[in-house]
Amino acid sequence: MANTYTQIYIQVVFSVHGRQSLIQRERKEELYKYISGIVRNKKQKLIAINGMTDHVHIFLGMKPDIALSDLVRDIKNNSSRFINEKRWVRGRFGWQEGFGAFSYGHSQIDAVVKYIQNQERHHSKRAFKDEYMEMLKKFNVEYDERYVFQWID
Repeated sequence: MANTYTQIYIQVVFSVHGRQSLIQRERKEELYKYISGIVRNKKQKLIAINGMTDHVHIFLGMKPDIALSDLVRDIKNNSSRFINEKRWVRGRFGWQEGFGAFSYGHSQIDAVVKYIQNQERHHSKRAFKDEYMEMLKKFNVEYDERYVFQWID
């Protein structure tokens, strides 16, 4: 798109179906490289990616030529297929429906990258559910708790 100039930074967060701990630590790097390739192939910029055994954070520099929901759908569909083809889990791997998306300004990039890179430290003190609910509240996102995630307690 000639003469289109944008600055769109989005952090996307989504969980493994049922919030199960299925992303093995020793497989994370390969999974994240695969997701990075999906983002690159969609001509978007991956700034940071990390997560835990039950969820992923992806920080993107987006161009306005693709809908965020289409990009996330492609990331989730293709990475699920990748995990299933590799047979990294018993049964069928899948991501939960939906995702969280939070926008940031240019001056916040370093802080968001640091936050994403330090997921293990954050989650040694706080559960994913608490982190996610806090993000929704911090960004004043209206939500119905019945549909946020399917929590397994």
